[in-house]
Amino acid sequence: MKIRGISADLLDLLLRLGAENHPNEFAAILREEDGVIRELDLVPGTTSNEESASVFLDMLPLGTHNAGSAHSHPNGVLYPSDADLSFFPRTGRCNLIIGWPYGPDDWACFTADGQPYDLEVVE
Repeated sequence: MKIRGISADLLDLLLRLGAENHPNEFAAILREEDGVIRELDLVPGTTSNEESASVFLDMLPLGTHNAGSAHSHPNGVLYPSDADLSFFPRTGRCNLIIGWPYGPDDWACFTADGQPYDLEVVE
């Protein structure tokens, strides 16, 4: 199924997670329902610091609704790093980067191969 949007509530939560974890990164796995990303999983064993976050993918809950990932870039750069481009294909089709200063426009979405993806914010 094509991912067409993200819920405004979840996007707000992701922006707050970025701010609350700053200056460290955070990472989460996103889940969709009927083409809209509505939930996240904070995976046990995830570690983070000021330069990276690592998700222990073996701890992901089983399911068919994984949409991708979300993680923060405390430096504010809303473009995937080489490490991100290696991580994205293992998590799903839509991968969000949440950047400092974590305002309503401080995020971007990318496909599994790192191409920008236009994701609508829905209620």
